[in-house]
Amino acid sequence: MLKPAAFQWPLRVYWEDTDAGGIVFYANYLKFFERSRTEWLRSLGIEQQALRERTGGMFVVTETNVHYHRPARLDDELIVTASLIEKGRASLIIGQSALLKSEHAQVLLCEDTIRIGWVDAAVLKPARIPAHLLDRLETTT
Repeated sequence: MLKPAAFQWPLRVYWEDTDAGGIVFYANYLKFFERSRTEWLRSLGIEQQALRERTGGMFVVTETNVHYHRPARLDDELIVTASLIEKGRASLIIGQSALLKSEHAQVLLCEDTIRIGWVDAAVLKPARIPAHLLDRLETTT
């Protein structure tokens, strides 16, 4: 799933991310992916709070599909990626990976595809993604 142009965000695994055995709790990968998507959008000049204030709309997660390959552990250094797979009028599909950072090669730990939909923030009903936002995302495909 990792594309050469994928956004990469570094992360260290802390105690709070793990279960009693020192392994990352499975649901925390969703938090890691959320943070990476937010930083990816920021790197494109898209700040979600400002976007909501300007447009009255926001992104919401509508679907996720996670595949766990290997565990991350306490103190591991990870690279969490985000890349646009598909762009529609009202939703985006984003591919994400959590990779173990290593001297030799990055090891795939977890991968995910997430669909985020655009909604009118006041009523939480689907709406079209603003054209200027789609244009900004065009540079990532």
